[in-house]
Amino acid sequence: MGKVFGYPEFDENGEKILTTYDNDYKEMMMDIRVYRMKAGQTRTFLRTGEETAVLLLSGKITYEWEGNTETVSRKDVFTEGPWCVHVCTGKEIKVTAETDAEILVQCTKNDADFAGKLYKPEDAPWGYSCVGKFGNVAKRRVNTILDHDIAPYSNMVLGEVLNDKGNWSGYLPHRHPQPETYYFKFDRPEGFGASFVGDQVFKSTDGSFSAIPGGELHPQAVAPGFQMYTCWMIRHIDGNLWLQTDRCEDERYTWLHDAEI
Repeated sequence: MGKVFGYPEFDENGEKILTTYDNDYKEMMMDIRVYRMKAGQTRTFLRTGEETAVLLLSGKITYEWEGNTETVSRKDVFTEGPWCVHVCTGKEIKVTAETDAEILVQCTKNDADFAGKLYKPEDAPWGYSCVGKFGNVAKRRVNTILDHDIAPYSNMVLGEVLNDKGNWSGYLPHRHPQPETYYFKFDRPEGFGASFVGDQVFKSTDGSFSAIPGGELHPQAVAPGFQMYTCWMIRHIDGNLWLQTDRCEDERYTWLHDAEI
């Protein structure tokens, strides 16, 4: 097994590499990177044999793809919903920063041909999960930008989670055979949480990530006083798609569904 947690830094060009097809996190089967862009800077993304999703985390940018142009803005991941352009192999996404901005780029192998699309905040609305359950300390907001129901031609799943301060997510502890990557941001630079990968526990900090191999339990928690954002990214396995209904909870904890806490 490769590494399952990382604390990458941005390089001098504003690139932060999380997972690639041949680094220590290759089990994720995705290429995931985060970019900081200065106002006026342009980046172009064009992959052959791969699909690409470019998610805006903060700032104001202009997307250009397949003859389309759209200028969008997001104050931050804690107060506004996502903008994301998703294209197939051989299609270019050009991003121009109108202000300082941060974007996340998720790619995976896929030869399918499909029309590119801009996903807007109204396409991926936040919805609360686990309200009133488990003592109400696993209540969190979740959105789904891409999954098999939304984009059946894609090999990726992409969504976001906002933990309430001091709360858990991914709870009850659950597993699925597909690999999953979590990218963490906190509303304050000193914010932190706990990331569980199987029997290992790591301190999640701003800009860190968890690379969860298929089959490992992976609940998460955030310290009181801080809000935690998680970008969650799953890679479908050939012949074994991840579906929203496939959540497999650890049988040791399912009694909590009926417990009065």
